[in-house]
Amino acid sequence: MFTGLIEKICSIKSIHRGGDSMVISVNLGELAKQSQIGDSIAINGVCLTISRIDGDFADFDVSSETLSKTALKKLQIGSKVNIERAMSPSSRFGGHFVLGHVDGTAKIEKIDKKGGFADIKFSAESELMDSMVEKGSVAIDGISLTICNLDKNSFHVALIPQTMEKTTLNHAKPGEFVNIETDIIIKAVKKQLEAVLPQKDKLSLEKLRELGF
Repeated sequence: MFTGLIEKICSIKSIHRGGDSMVISVNLGELAKQSQIGDSIAINGVCLTISRIDGDFADFDVSSETLSKTALKKLQIGSKVNIERAMSPSSRFGGHFVLGHVDGTAKIEKIDKKGGFADIKFSAESELMDSMVEKGSVAIDGISLTICNLDKNSFHVALIPQTMEKTTLNHAKPGEFVNIETDIIIKAVKKQLEAVLPQKDKLSLEKLRELGF
């Protein structure tokens, strides 16, 4: 499990594609010395397992399922990625529950920067939007963020200077795609409600409001 608090920005050393899967090598720097084969590391929010370590570099196998659901397929040699190692039992919990199981991708529509702050608008499919709530948590490329506002097809997040400085969103551009993991608590509640509420209409934030929630 992860928290969505990024430890380091690292770069992709190499990419080896084979059929519908690939192997990526990441320059972890000092983190490689604190890791071992079999460890789980979130790369842009995707939980991957170290298969090989060579000095500062760690290799990760990326399956066809992961490539189909995430933006990792767009990585290139030299791409910068957000890195977070899995929590240890003694870690202080500072973000939100992030599993590293990406639900889908969203497109950056607009970035408004003011000083060191930024407001970013994303568009996403309805399946993702239905698992988001205003002021709820969302992991964007592995970064724990809070949803400022949202409508049927898009949502906004506000970034403070610390987040801008320590994550890849500082260099993000409109038109790029990012990995999205919605809050596991919201998904669990949504699933339970769908099991007990009438199924004539698809469960949505608007429907919950109509039902008095």
